[in-house]
Amino acid sequence: MTNRKKLGLFAITWPLFIESSLLVFMRTSDTFIVSHVSDQAVAAVGVSNQLIIFLFLLLQVISTGSAIVISQYLGANKTKDVKKFAAGAISLNCIFGFFISVCIVCFSKQLLQPFGLEPETLEQARIFLSIVGSALFIQAINLTIAAITQVHGYTRYTMAVSLGINLVNLTGSILFIFGPFGFPKLGVPGVAISAVFSQLLGLVIYSMILTKIVRLNLSFSDFYKARFAEIKKILTIGIPTAGSQLIYSISQLMTTYFITQLGAEMLSTRIYTQNIMTFIMVLAISLGRGTQIIIGRLVGAGEKEEAYRQLFRSLRLSLFLSLAAVTLTVLFRKPLIGMFTDNVEIIALGAFLLTYGFLLEPVRCLNIVIGEALRATGDARFILLIGSCVMLGLCVPLTYWVGVHLGYGLVGMWCVFIMDEGVRGLLLLLRWRSRAWEKKVLVSKEEMA
Repeated sequence: MTNRKKLGLFAITWPLFIESSLLVFMRTSDTFIVSHVSDQAVAAVGVSNQLIIFLFLLLQVISTGSAIVISQYLGANKTKDVKKFAAGAISLNCIFGFFISVCIVCFSKQLLQPFGLEPETLEQARIFLSIVGSALFIQAINLTIAAITQVHGYTRYTMAVSLGINLVNLTGSILFIFGPFGFPKLGVPGVAISAVFSQLLGLVIYSMILTKIVRLNLSFSDFYKARFAEIKKILTIGIPTAGSQLIYSISQLMTTYFITQLGAEMLSTRIYTQNIMTFIMVLAISLGRGTQIIIGRLVGAGEKEEAYRQLFRSLRLSLFLSLAAVTLTVLFRKPLIGMFTDNVEIIALGAFLLTYGFLLEPVRCLNIVIGEALRATGDARFILLIGSCVMLGLCVPLTYWVGVHLGYGLVGMWCVFIMDEGVRGLLLLLRWRSRAWEKKVLVSKEEMA
């Protein structure tokens, strides 16, 4: 296999980690900047972003599917097929993204009305959603090209582009909010315009990377010659993956609703604690994505035994780094919670919940790393099935029963969270050890030959 040996887990993962950490940091920065306009502006941007994040998950159907399929075909050295899959994925996601953009522009007010915003806040949210939503098709193309670039092993380039896009977005937001150097103070619309401009700039750079670095010279005819068989393979992975993410989002939304019944302090504690733990999760997510790229290449090349062993190497590294991050977090747990609030009760409870990370993060690593490995082999439907049964069928009802009905509050809910991650992680581990995923590989034996 010509390309796989050039890929090392660390070389692929560290740019993904920086890129993911940067996205988390930039979301926090955007909220901080908009807060200088008004509380209504924060609410408007926050609610609009919730819708955009949800739609972003839909756009990942094609980009995720294409990344896994292309990874396997790279492993099989089927470069001509890689070009077909890349062109099909870009054109398909562009069309899908354009359809979503049109829907958002036409129905932005109707989409926001269920949130019960005040008239002034609703209007600000509508403007923001219309501007940012109109360019979602650009983001769809960027997302697909980034995925294609990453599976070729060029994660440092996507990290650099992500850094540049976010810096441009942040700079534009500052200019339009505070108005230095004679820039007009546009408020919320200015933040939206900055976001669109940064995505447009990203499209130009991503297109250059695809041509000059990845060396996929796609002609106009390549984009409309995509066959149904190629698109079907992409959707076979993409739809279950998006479904899994959607189920996770629904379970988190329902859990948040249950916590609101415990009071505002409990909700604030959960939000602050979760924000801190997100940075620990990023480690496992980055290692999971890096593992997905390598295992996709291995199974595409027919090296299933090596793929089997690679998962356990990645898992050991992920567990070690996550536990190290938890240890560091627990040592400074009170100052970390104290960055968000000076409420003594919230700090005490949040600090206590962070110590549960020694139980939560190892089992979460199982979920993330093994889940990405199974997706890389083509076994995405199993993950969707497990998520549906365990999260929605078992853990969401248990969260309410233990936390609200029995009165164990946030501590009881945290125990259910650990159980949820543990059950799903164990089932995924058993699936990997069963080697049932070997039958799900998308590259046929004839194509490997």
